[in-house]
Amino acid sequence: MTSLIRDEAKENYGIFRECVSKSILSRSMEKSGMARRKRNRKRNARTSFSNTSFSDDNDPAELAEFIDFIAQEIFRSFPEEVQTLSYNAIQSSPILADTYAEGISGNTIDFLASLVDQSVSESLVTYGLMSEASDLTAMLSSVFMEYSSTVTAKPPPFSATRTSACEICERDWIPLTYHHLIPKAVHSKALKRGWHEERDLNQVAWLCRACHSYVHRMASNEELAREWYTVEAILEREDTQEWAKWAGRLRWKSR
Repeated sequence: MTSLIRDEAKENYGIFRECVSKSILSRSMEKSGMARRKRNRKRNARTSFSNTSFSDDNDPAELAEFIDFIAQEIFRSFPEEVQTLSYNAIQSSPILADTYAEGISGNTIDFLASLVDQSVSESLVTYGLMSEASDLTAMLSSVFMEYSSTVTAKPPPFSATRTSACEICERDWIPLTYHHLIPKAVHSKALKRGWHEERDLNQVAWLCRACHSYVHRMASNEELAREWYTVEAILEREDTQEWAKWAGRLRWKSR
């Protein structure tokens, strides 16, 4: 499918697709969780549902194809300047930065949503991932903001530590993001309470967006800082192993 994307936009498309994937997986997991809770209530079962688990009922191949379709239809509807958005681009164009990178307005999201073919909304509603077609604007808002912040970000100083594959699911053909193993939001607390030394605060793991999102669902920032601050510790968890096995089978098709 990526053959339909212009060469100069393919890297950005890969990032956008991962943002869409994260959103759809999250919605699908929420839907799966609601269904399980309803079944459990009917059975009067006293089992708990983990938001970090994912049902094997969701076929990875089918889901990957659906994600690819949604991502491509939306991305191809964007103006060229959005498809090729970058850090260098917004540095050289204040207008581009104001419109698509800094405090993105509701009007901008509405404009981008208006360009998307109706089949996208209909498909998302059919799959139960949105309640009505007008919900596309809300979904696109979070997806586009994450896409924009990623492609326009200044390259991190620790980019030299980048791995060739996601450190959880081991997929080596998708864009990676860096995860602060000790979340930045609790750096001050970690130092004050003696959990970590200052030199350890900026250690990162390189993860795909799906796995990055999984880690933040897995535990709170404080729990991550105190208990799950190494990749090795995260991988020892049974739910992580289950997730990694499932996510590793999620592959995009080349056409």
